[in-house]
Amino acid sequence: MSVARSAALKIDWTRIATSLNLKGSTVTSLQAFKKRNEDVRRKNTLLSEQPQTIDFAHYRSILNNQAIVNEIEAAAAKFKPVTYDVSKQLAEIEKFEAVAIQNAEQTKLGVDAELQDLARTLENIESARSFDELTVDDVAKARPDIDARTAEMVSKGRWMPAGYKEKFGDLSLL
Repeated sequence: MSVARSAALKIDWTRIATSLNLKGSTVTSLQAFKKRNEDVRRKNTLLSEQPQTIDFAHYRSILNNQAIVNEIEAAAAKFKPVTYDVSKQLAEIEKFEAVAIQNAEQTKLGVDAELQDLARTLENIESARSFDELTVDDVAKARPDIDARTAEMVSKGRWMPAGYKEKFGDLSLL
């Protein structure tokens, strides 16, 4: 078995799409390629298992009409397999490969951007102060909308945020 064939047999098609985080047309193209690959491999296996020689002596011994056997033997001797121009198929494969490479590069850029974002987030988490060290001023500086919302509620005479009593109960009894 050739190296390429043994490598092709070891491909885990389901893991490719999930591990590379592929989406949309890339996954569809990959699945179509996998199906064509399996169909061709199956046909090749079936054809290679069939006998490829004809025993004309056997047919001469069981058939009365020797002329037919001679005619078929002559036709088989003259037979030359047809060669096909596969340049169109190779061009299609190259187009598919170009699109796959372009999609892979886009996926790589997306993954790299996500990794950078995750690295920044991790750095922020590691360098952040603990919750008990935060002050009201720190929270207001980080989220100015909280100060604005509080000022709006106080100006309207509301001292409790909506849903506070339902969530935490009424502390006025204490």
